[in-house]
Amino acid sequence: MALKYKNIGITARSQMDGKDDAILHVIETIEREGGKALIDPERCTGALMKKRACYRSQKSLDALIVLGGDGTILRAVRERTNSSIPLMTINKGTLGFLAEMSLEEVTTMLPKFMRGYGKIEERRLLSISVKRGSKTIVSGNVLNEAVIAQGAISRLIDLETTVNGDPLTTFHADGVILATPTGSTAYSLAAGGPVVHPELPAMIVTPINPHSFTQKPIVLPSSSKLAIMIQTKANKFGDVKVSLTLDGQTYVTLTRGDILHVTVAPEKVRFIRRPEETYFGTLRNKLKWGERLEGERE
Repeated sequence: MALKYKNIGITARSQMDGKDDAILHVIETIEREGGKALIDPERCTGALMKKRACYRSQKSLDALIVLGGDGTILRAVRERTNSSIPLMTINKGTLGFLAEMSLEEVTTMLPKFMRGYGKIEERRLLSISVKRGSKTIVSGNVLNEAVIAQGAISRLIDLETTVNGDPLTTFHADGVILATPTGSTAYSLAAGGPVVHPELPAMIVTPINPHSFTQKPIVLPSSSKLAIMIQTKANKFGDVKVSLTLDGQTYVTLTRGDILHVTVAPEKVRFIRRPEETYFGTLRNKLKWGERLEGERE
């Protein structure tokens, strides 16, 4: 069967035990099947990698292999320059909730994927921007979540929130998490948010330790335009530090009067998945969904 994905890029976690050996294993598998492996010049460094061809633009790639954990996948999504390129994900981290195959499965699974085995699964992104007066101080997309939170001193912050210009509430809390359905099983879930199937066009708003019991997580439709104004005032300790973190990797300090704008992004991320894998199987296998915890009563 002819190759569907011939020119395949490889990016990897910068600090990873056995990185060169893992990358070479992937390269050898691609080349053995008649494909061409092209290396991310910024991430795949070292003496062995210098002898390999690099890609200058993702537009030349048919697919991109991401080798690492969930953090590496989030970074690769953020750095994409070709939004239509599908991602093949290989777990070399810890949980690997977003990853599709293990390094041990590369020899058997990667040749199948190269020939078109599998399905394309699309995941939505949130588009985030922060206005300070008339100036945009940060913008970008997130696959998991954007988090507004207070800093080192434990002080509640006030976040005036509107949806499509209509007042929702002023969250008086440690912060708020703005998650995609993909991110609903990450920080949002730990903070008490719902699990939302990734095929649903939605965004999830989850307050972090709200002062009021009536301020609960809410799921909004993808057409929503969310705006959050930082209303926190200084106290006897000085200004309360407020931060914005995008997918746990991009960090910016916010001040009173800054406005965060959130919408569902028009573009999506495309993952190559096994056809037999389901979202519910991933929940059971990787989050141990529904299993009894140690010490639970029968």
